Order: sequence, then C-alpha cells, then structure tokens
Amino acid sequence: MTAPPMLPEHLHRIGRIHHVAVVVRDLSASLAFYREILGLELEVVQEIAHDRVRIAFLPIGASKIELVEPTDTTTGVARFLATKGEGFHHICLEVANLAESLTRLAIDGIELIDSAPRKGGEGPVAFLHPRSCGGVLVELIEAPGGPSWAALGY
Repeated sequence: MTAPPMLPEHLHRIGRIHHVAVVVRDLSASLAFYREILGLELEVVQEIAHDRVRIAFLPIGASKIELVEPTDTTTGVARFLATKGEGFHHICLEVANLAESLTRLAIDGIELIDSAPRKGGEGPVAFLHPRSCGGVLVELIEAPGGPSWAALGY
C-alpha cells in the first residue's frame, strides 16, 4: 500500500469546514429527522436547477449540514444515490481565493472535476475528484467577498 501524497502547503490555509453533505432520497423526510429529532434549525431550501438537485442547509456551530436530493435520475448525485444509497457525499472546505487554489492544486497534480469556479448554492464552488482525495469527494467554496463572487455575478 502506497502512502497518500503529502498535503500541498497551500491547503494548510483552509478557512474552515463549510459543510458536510449527505445525499437523501426524500428531502422532506430527511429534514423532519434533522429538525424534529436532532433539533437543528433549517436555514434554507434551494433548488439548484443547473445541478438538478434540491438542497437544504442546517447550521451547526461554525459549519453546516447540507442535504442533497437529486431531481433528475441522470445526474451524478442520482447515480451515487442509486449505487451507494443515502449517506455521506462530500465535504466542503472554505478557501480565500478559489481560482488560485484550483490552479495550485492542478499544478500539484490533483485531479479537478471543475477547473474553474462555478455558481453554487452559497457562493463560488469547485469539486476535486475523489481519486486525488483519498476516496472522498471534496468541494471547495470561496469565502464571501472573494474575487470569484463578482466574476460569477453574486
């Protein structure tokens, strides 16, 4: 078994865990559990048409739980749900400058799913392929007010 590559130096400057995402079959039923049983407050439910998902954010401390329900059976999230079932999907880490982080990651040999920032539910985002992240899908989100916010029309 080979050791994973060392974490690139610039990743030591991650701002915080923005959220942990959980894929669900039924957003309403899942929200009932998180709200009524766990006592979490619902921040927002959003339809993300371009990703063909409905999401909900539930803040907990300085981070959030994101529930993700696919709205189309042909998406990657829907395929994930069909093969792996409900559960952990990805972790989202906050960075100061998303475009700069993506460039540095690509130079370091990290496989990018998104080579440039794109619109996400709560700001500019990009995904890193699980093959480069120890089997975990990693999302990066730019901190509020970063350079990609204006470029993407937030």
